[in-house]
Amino acid sequence: MNPAYIIKYIYLMNIGTYVFFILDYLLFILFTLVILYLFAFALLSKKKRANHYRKADKQHRFAVLFPAYKEDRVILHSVESFLQQNYPRYLYDVIVISDHMQMETNASLEEISAKVLEVKFEKSSKAKALNFAIDSLDASSYDIVVIFDADNIVDTNFLEKINDVYSSGRKAIQAHRTAKNTDTDIALLDAISEEINNSIFRKGQVNAGFSAALSGSGMAFDYTWFAKNIKEVSSSGEDKEIEALLLKQKIFIEYLDQVTVLDEKVQNSDTFYNQRQRWIAAQYAILAKALKDLPKALSERNFDYYNKIIQWIIPPRILLLGSIGMLAVITTVVSFSVSLKWWGLWFLLLLTFFVAIPDHLISKRLCKAIVRLPWLFTLMVLNLFRLKGANKNFNRTEHTH
Repeated sequence: MNPAYIIKYIYLMNIGTYVFFILDYLLFILFTLVILYLFAFALLSKKKRANHYRKADKQHRFAVLFPAYKEDRVILHSVESFLQQNYPRYLYDVIVISDHMQMETNASLEEISAKVLEVKFEKSSKAKALNFAIDSLDASSYDIVVIFDADNIVDTNFLEKINDVYSSGRKAIQAHRTAKNTDTDIALLDAISEEINNSIFRKGQVNAGFSAALSGSGMAFDYTWFAKNIKEVSSSGEDKEIEALLLKQKIFIEYLDQVTVLDEKVQNSDTFYNQRQRWIAAQYAILAKALKDLPKALSERNFDYYNKIIQWIIPPRILLLGSIGMLAVITTVVSFSVSLKWWGLWFLLLLTFFVAIPDHLISKRLCKAIVRLPWLFTLMVLNLFRLKGANKNFNRTEHTH
């Protein structure tokens, strides 16, 4: 063999090795920053926070909105349950925005004193339903608007607790959304995902002085503010759009960990795939808009909004877990010594999740359900190639509980 070819081959191998190590360390630094952020807020979520909201002197008026698209199976039960509130009935209206629901369902809702606003959008969305409701209601009749999903169930003191917090001056409030069902492995993993988000992006954040993330339902807002700003919301990621509007206006989002909202979790991988496609598309769509606000947020010392932009940059947790695990395996094949840092980071991420998960969800069933994670990771990766237009399309999650 020609010695010149050997020298060239060795030279290219050295260049390739150098590039590999550079990329390896750059990726490691980026992932480490993300994991340390998550770990820090997971630890902060363990800090006990006293309920510092005293009993309100005044009882405010509520508009309670239930956007409901083809939700005939669950909406009646949710509204019946909500009407058991130990709050004066004349101080709250339950308004169902009925989109493509049956006449019998609408009639039954009206019989139990719910107000029904019938709509039939050609392209339905929660944002459209909320805008229609606000346009249809008398703003002078309400102080607070509360938004639920059609399947949500709350305790009888929900409005009382929201009223106490609102009376203290808070204009935006997120309650603790938690699983109504864990009857399948997918539902259990979805429930755990929700609680990890509650710990890191809600409880941990408010304990550190930052706003909580909104979760799409169990949300309450000052009615005047909401009526003015909901007109700016149009995508399927309406909760993230509302977050951005609040934080740009430096309005703090409170989180009430003890005020629970039962929410149905997805039960199969097909529903998981469709739901997460919408969520990822919404996250990156709002991120693309928010990045333009980054210099202004820094110049105005709006660290709450800056912190929110950082959150939107972070990939979904299952993608982090799968990606770091794959990098650990790949680097093990190339160089065991190089892989050690990746395995360490992967275990730190596992520890972060363990800290963030409530004790009651850690069980033998969880160990069994974990085997589903590689498949869910695959679905999430596939979703990354199908995001175009997903933020504009209404992809309904069917409710049965």
